[in-house]
Amino acid sequence: MKIGIVVGSIREGRVGDSIGAWVAKHATQHEGVTAQIVDLADFDLPVFTGAMPPRMLNKEYDNAAVQAFSAAIDDCEAFIFVTPEYNGSVPGAFKNAIDHIAPEWENKPVGFVGYSYHGGQGAIKHWRDIMQILGSRPVDAQVSLTLGSDVEDGAVKESVQTLTDLETMLTQLTEAQG
Repeated sequence: MKIGIVVGSIREGRVGDSIGAWVAKHATQHEGVTAQIVDLADFDLPVFTGAMPPRMLNKEYDNAAVQAFSAAIDDCEAFIFVTPEYNGSVPGAFKNAIDHIAPEWENKPVGFVGYSYHGGQGAIKHWRDIMQILGSRPVDAQVSLTLGSDVEDGAVKESVQTLTDLETMLTQLTEAQG
């Protein structure tokens, strides 16, 4: 099973890329799992202004960056969103990326690793609602990382709790896809 680790921050000085690498390292320790980092910073996605809803476009997008993002997402069987929390919700650039495509998410399980000074739980809550509307299947387990205690100097400080939460989420993703 190929899990797309979607890194949802494009900010300078971000920690999402190192958290994504940590998630990918653990994901690949599960038998039959490969991890593909899908880093939003690698795509120069424009602001979504399309006249047609993406569901009606049959994955035929006019913009090359959107086509590349669509292909990267479509190639995965499940996802883990590595999401910061901005002002109690999802980051604008990440939401914009999701708004560009739709059928690529349908009927695929998704898990969440949130991070902020409050553990990213507001972003995770909103992502659950958004992804259900898009037809994805959010799993129950999640990982909440608190900046300063669980993430320090750009690296995840592993604890029994974070590892247990991550392993539970990975197990739920593989079972949901199986």
